[in-house]
Amino acid sequence: MPNPPAAGYTRTAIALHWLVFALIAAGFSVGLWMVEQPILPSTLRVYAYHKWIGITVFLLALPRLGWRLGHPVAGEPSLPRWQRRAAVATHRLLYALILAIPLSGWIYSSATGVQVVYLGLFPLPDLVAKDRALAAILKTIHATLNFTLLGVVILHSGAALKHHFVDRDGVLLRMLRPVRPGRG
Repeated sequence: MPNPPAAGYTRTAIALHWLVFALIAAGFSVGLWMVEQPILPSTLRVYAYHKWIGITVFLLALPRLGWRLGHPVAGEPSLPRWQRRAAVATHRLLYALILAIPLSGWIYSSATGVQVVYLGLFPLPDLVAKDRALAAILKTIHATLNFTLLGVVILHSGAALKHHFVDRDGVLLRMLRPVRPGRG
């Protein structure tokens, strides 16, 4: 049975939020840089780092989602209903993208015939057979999902900043200050 909704986020939720954010920012930045580079051994190493970041994001998203489901956070009652609904929809979309993007990259890598070896130690199974035509489609899907995530993150961040600097309510502070023990 999940805990009753808390007024804010726990230390665990906050740590997972900012860790996943940092990894996504790094993975996105590396991804933008690497696709413009010639294929050299040093670039292939960066591709591996990019994949490791993606798999780590996926692996962290699972406990993050589990934690969130087990530790729900009450909606901010002072917000208009449409804003609470938009926040829920945005969070759901963020979670869906955080799971879908690493999977799309893994499937894309499989379709190119390049196995993902997590941290250079753990070979992951190919999710599809090598297929050039499929790889081209998956490359587009992976890029589209990433730029969609960028847009949603900008929207999410912009809303948080608006709440903090314009509305001067406690919405942003809930992700910066953990709830006290016994309150969620």
